[in-house]
Amino acid sequence: MELIIVTGMSGAGKSTAIKCFEDIGYYCIDNLPPGLLNNFIELIKDKTHQYQKVVLGIDIRGGESFSKFFETLDTLHEFNSTILFFECNDTELIKRFKETRRNHPLAKGTRIQEAIEKERQILEKIKQRAGYIVDTTHILPKDTKELIIDIFEENIGFKGLVITIVVFGFKYGMPIDADLVFDVRFIKNPYYDKDLRPYTGHHQSVRDFVLQEQDANNFLDKLKDMIGFLAPLYIKEGKNQLVIGIGCTGGKHRSVVVANELEHYLKINKYVTQVEYRDMEKDTKRGK
Repeated sequence: MELIIVTGMSGAGKSTAIKCFEDIGYYCIDNLPPGLLNNFIELIKDKTHQYQKVVLGIDIRGGESFSKFFETLDTLHEFNSTILFFECNDTELIKRFKETRRNHPLAKGTRIQEAIEKERQILEKIKQRAGYIVDTTHILPKDTKELIIDIFEENIGFKGLVITIVVFGFKYGMPIDADLVFDVRFIKNPYYDKDLRPYTGHHQSVRDFVLQEQDANNFLDKLKDMIGFLAPLYIKEGKNQLVIGIGCTGGKHRSVVVANELEHYLKINKYVTQVEYRDMEKDTKRGK
């Protein structure tokens, strides 16, 4: 039997993940009181229950009984068990709580920031024991299901690093959270071809125009080689989220093509990757 325990920071996407697991055939229980974990373990040992794939959501909402979670973890060795830990940076968590107008489970008479810091301290030991750590700072809820399928259904061998490629236009400002930024404005600009101007880098004619340039192909080869070299080193150092910014003037043509080519390369090499086209629609609305 496969047993997955979903835990992590409040607001990091655990409930969304559990719904995704349910959609692909797992038996799921969200917010199981940690004190009842032993009882549930005894239940699934009963052969009359044909639970083959089980997901349990256990987190800080369990209150004081959460400490019992640690005691039970050591009893799970007889199962094919995995801890899936959801992480997210403080700024994004605060933003999510404010947008949803929901209270943090530990924010009783205190600020959200203080509650988040307290939760991190409580969860640190569990995070260290996690089989998978997924940082959802740059992952949209709609992308969570694809990520879970990649890891648990497609068996791509999740390497612990989620790579987000942010496509942007320099005229709209650089992404402040990018770890690496690449400027592709040296590539010949399709914008100046009136037939290509209305399209984005997703269109085959724009892609062909960009990739006909030898400089563009040389750059792509070197970019793939660099990221292929760096990613394992980031993983070795414990980094679980890598944000790569790729920018052109408006974030609509050249940067889109380059980002799509890089994403394809990374997926072939079994990295969990997503692309955020930050400014593409802005430029489209302006007719550029």
